[in-house]
Amino acid sequence: MNIRKIIAFMLPVAIAALIVGLSSCDRISEIVQPTTPQTQKPSEEITIGVVIPLTGRLGDSFGKPIQQGFELALNEINNAQPSGAQLKFIIEDDQSTVDGAVEAFNKFIHQEDVSVILGPATSSQTEKAFPIAQDNQVVAISPTSAARGLSAIGDFVFRVALTTDVLTPSGIEATQAKLGYQKAATIYDETDFFSTDADAAVREVLAANGVEVLITETFQGGDTDFSEQLTRIHALDPDVIFVSSLPPEKPGILTQGHQLGISALFIVRTLTAADVQTAGAAAEGAMTFIGWGSAIDTPVNQAFVQNYSAKYGIEPNNYAARSYATLHILAAAIANAQSTDSASIRDALANIKDLDTIFGKFSFDTNGDAVYDAKVLIVKEGELVLFE
Repeated sequence: MNIRKIIAFMLPVAIAALIVGLSSCDRISEIVQPTTPQTQKPSEEITIGVVIPLTGRLGDSFGKPIQQGFELALNEINNAQPSGAQLKFIIEDDQSTVDGAVEAFNKFIHQEDVSVILGPATSSQTEKAFPIAQDNQVVAISPTSAARGLSAIGDFVFRVALTTDVLTPSGIEATQAKLGYQKAATIYDETDFFSTDADAAVREVLAANGVEVLITETFQGGDTDFSEQLTRIHALDPDVIFVSSLPPEKPGILTQGHQLGISALFIVRTLTAADVQTAGAAAEGAMTFIGWGSAIDTPVNQAFVQNYSAKYGIEPNNYAARSYATLHILAAAIANAQSTDSASIRDALANIKDLDTIFGKFSFDTNGDAVYDAKVLIVKEGELVLFE
């Protein structure tokens, strides 16, 4: 039985027994009806460590929307239960680096003594930071990292983004069946763990579906000129080009491909409205495999889009959506946990099944990775809409 139901059932019985046992005592009125507000237990405050890239090359495109998604959810959760447990953030800037994330995790665990850490953002950071949380039995939830296998290291680490082994097969199956592409090229950031893993997954699934990969090109995070790689791709005339990259490089790849006259379909992992706006006409027709989109027409998702847009003056992107959902998922787990220690929160997270979220029904699998429906979006008239 749920612990709250047990408490609700037993509390009246306990009070009745106490009154009978102390019926001759002058302190009965104090037990049943406290005489002053000071005797009431103050609301509990739960401190959560947050590790995000506020500065560095990922600050604007990645860190800012993640922070805003967290902030919006924090206000909603705390305002919804003003007399209940209140969530509080301690935020550390990882400066868009792996070392920064590791330092932040160590600080939260060994100095701040938190039970839960939200972050880090990238798979490269998560690969190094998650083992620290697991070794110290502190819950860590990354809202955005998606490379394969990172949650399988232990039972204290979770992720909310759909991983590459979930998104890639479903996305290729949906698009290849309708578009019939047979020749592909891929390009990815060789310095980023997510990008290398995503590209490997793409090539594996393409091979399994009989699609020939004509060429694979690489670049490094921070590059701005992709013309040589795209020229070689263009010469082979593929039907589709798969791009695996972190946010900053995506618009440049689309723009330079357009300038070279490439007519092949671009499929870009986690393409956002901001990427589309920056690339302009070059983004038209591009597609993305993703876990969320503002076009998802459910009341809870549309409320999120409206509230975020009203607060920040811009529509949310996928990174904001994942962080927003992450905190609501954590709050649901805390509400169901037997206490606020890390082991209890871990158990409650692991037991989340079919929770209503902006993604739809959400669960964690046995590895601590997210389970919900994947989506394919396409850019039409400058907007990301569902591909049908």
